[in-house]
Amino acid sequence: MRAAPPPLAVDPTALSHLLGTALDALREGTRARGGPLPAGGPEAAAHRIDRLGAALPPRGTGPHEALHTLVRALAEGAADPAHPLCAAHLHTPPLALAVAADLAASALNPSMDSWDQAPAASALETKTTAALAAEVFPGAEAPDALITTGGTESNQLALLLARERHGTVQAVIGANAHHSLRRATWLLGLPQPITVPTPNGTLDPAALDEALTHVRGPLLVAATAGTTDEGLIDPVPAIADLCDTHGADLHVDAAYGGPLLFSPTHHHLLDGLDRARTVTVDLHKLGWQPAAAGILAVRDPTDLAPLDHTADYLNAADDTEAGLPDLLGRSLRTTRRPDVLKTAVTLRALGRTGLGALVDRCMDLAHDLADLVEKTPGLELRARPTLTTVLFRPRSATDDGVAAIRRTLLTEGRAVLGRARADGRLWLKATLLNPHATPDDLTQILTLVEGSTHR
Repeated sequence: MRAAPPPLAVDPTALSHLLGTALDALREGTRARGGPLPAGGPEAAAHRIDRLGAALPPRGTGPHEALHTLVRALAEGAADPAHPLCAAHLHTPPLALAVAADLAASALNPSMDSWDQAPAASALETKTTAALAAEVFPGAEAPDALITTGGTESNQLALLLARERHGTVQAVIGANAHHSLRRATWLLGLPQPITVPTPNGTLDPAALDEALTHVRGPLLVAATAGTTDEGLIDPVPAIADLCDTHGADLHVDAAYGGPLLFSPTHHHLLDGLDRARTVTVDLHKLGWQPAAAGILAVRDPTDLAPLDHTADYLNAADDTEAGLPDLLGRSLRTTRRPDVLKTAVTLRALGRTGLGALVDRCMDLAHDLADLVEKTPGLELRARPTLTTVLFRPRSATDDGVAAIRRTLLTEGRAVLGRARADGRLWLKATLLNPHATPDDLTQILTLVEGSTHR
């Protein structure tokens, strides 16, 4: 007699028992790690996984053992963005409520490629994307937004839509632009971008004007509101003026900086954003969502028409004419998760005020860290932060020494700091996205760096 199949996620009793196992394993693994990441480097991390045994054993170990063993191993071996000394990347500690919503999305498992697979989720996505688009383009008549996997997909979609509007398009970007824009031109068969130097970290309007004056054909200028290395914001109003003068489309990659829209204190840093044609925003950065939670906002929803696509089993013409919503043109992907749920829950729970307060908190932390660096004689601050990124380095260290300090802290499992090159030198990078970090945590980061400098 065959054994009964394992229970499904929609069985609340079975899921709650398994959740208990998973949560216990998370606690145990985090306690065993004891810091922001495991010590020992790549070989030690790989060894800890290898010793768990075969990935596909002849006979299964059962749900509780498998879940406990692997979740505990993952937690013990994680670079934990919820740890205040894990501050290298635009890798946020997700909000507990967003994680809980994501669990519900996984349990229900709607697929966002046809209405009959996701009736409520499709309606929720329509409502939520309209609200987010209105934040980006408050003066537009009916802006829209697509849910994406993040900045890379959003930037690729922006270039694709520009290509479909014009037949071809020449992208003009700053040297500070995200690498996904260069990759997107390759994927889409477009000319390589014309790159404008950014000696001060942001697009210089005079240099951009010169570049646009000497380029033929349809143009797309891509500005950045939150660079990956320094968290800088290009002068979007001046760039928008130049786009108007030269007849160029404007795309703004605000994957990092976009959530400043929620902050009354810092909203002004995004002045001019609504003059773009398309805007990238990631809520798995300054929105504290589990990845992935990106959007591409468009000022004119007719720009999305080229994405329309028909597959009779998903969006037959007579079904669409009868009133069933057509979801297939909302993404280049077919099967996709209801990633909107976690974002919708967060927006409802916190509101604009709550999200803005989290943004402000992390912005304040960046300035606090900059203050500490400036008061530490042995350290040098690159510049006052624009967003939540702080670059600093020991005054006595060479570039090789800076790189070695970072790797030492990683290998010892003591801190996770990033690296960035600016003004021809290598800097340590702290990207502060944890609103629970304290002044003592910031002091500890600098203490660890100074301690590693003098070894």
